[in-house]
Parts: sequence; C-alpha cells; structure tokens
Amino acid sequence: MTNKTIKVSNINCGHCTGTIERELADLEGITSVKADVDTKTVAIEWNESSVTWAQITDLLNEIGFPAD
Repeated sequence: MTNKTIKVSNINCGHCTGTIERELADLEGITSVKADVDTKTVAIEWNESSVTWAQITDLLNEIGFPAD
C-alpha cells in the first residue's frame, strides 16, 4: 500500500469532501480516502498494482479538485 496526503485549496465545504471521497473511492485500488475541509487536505491510500498516482491526480483534476 502507498499513501499520500495532499493539499487541495479549493475544498470549501462538506459537499466538496464528500465528492472527493466518493469519486476516489470508486477507483479500483483505492483503499482509503479522507478529505478534510478544515485543513484542505486529502489523505489517500492505494494499491499501486491497481491504480497509479497519475490516474488519481487525473480524476481529481477531472472533478475540479486538483492538488496544489
């Protein structure tokens, strides 16, 4: 398992965190996602044999929450 916590400055509310968590959780290989509105961070854990970091960041960009 690999994990990373990233800053996403345009997290502004619970809806934002819910969208990020729901969309990333739908990617095969994601084992854990926790977005935090107060710190504007997203903690992600994934299995590198199933999903790449590039796929994760591409999805974040697609849904409007790119990493800083």
